[in-house]
Amino acid sequence: MAEKTRALTALHNTEHDVLTYSPSQDHFGEHAAVELGLDPAAVLKTLVIAHERDLAICCVPVAGHLSLKAAAKALGWKRAEMADPAKAQRATGYVVGGISPLGTLHALPTLIDASVADLPAITVSAGQRGLSARLRPADLAALTGARFAPISVP
Repeated sequence: MAEKTRALTALHNTEHDVLTYSPSQDHFGEHAAVELGLDPAAVLKTLVIAHERDLAICCVPVAGHLSLKAAAKALGWKRAEMADPAKAQRATGYVVGGISPLGTLHALPTLIDASVADLPAITVSAGQRGLSARLRPADLAALTGARFAPISVP
C-alpha cells in the first residue's frame, strides 16, 4: 500500500480514485499512462516553470508538450523557463517524477491545459512515483486554485 501523501490528504473530501503502478526512472507521465492503461490525453504531467524569482505549476497531458510561451502569457509573465529541479522540489515538497499539483509546500499559481477541462476524469501524480489520483478536472482546479488555459502543443 502506498504511503499517505500530502496530495492524497488534500483530496480527502473529493471524489477520486487512487492508482498505483510500478514507477520508472524517466518519462514518468508517459510511463504512468502505459502502466495504468489510460489515455495519455487524460493523464497529466506536473511541470514547474520559472520567471525571475517566481514559480508556477503547469499540468499538461503527457500526450503533448508544454508551451512555455503560452504558459508565460497566461500567467502575465514576459517569458518562462523550466524551473531548476532542486527549486521545484523545494517549492512543492515532492521529488521530480512525483511532483503533484496537490498538497504542495508553497501555494503556487497553477495552470491546467484547457484541452482536459471537459473530460470526465483526469489523472495526476499523487505525490510520489508510482502513485496517481484520478479526479474530475473541475475538482483539481478548485483544490489547487488553478485556471484552465491553452498551454500545450501536440
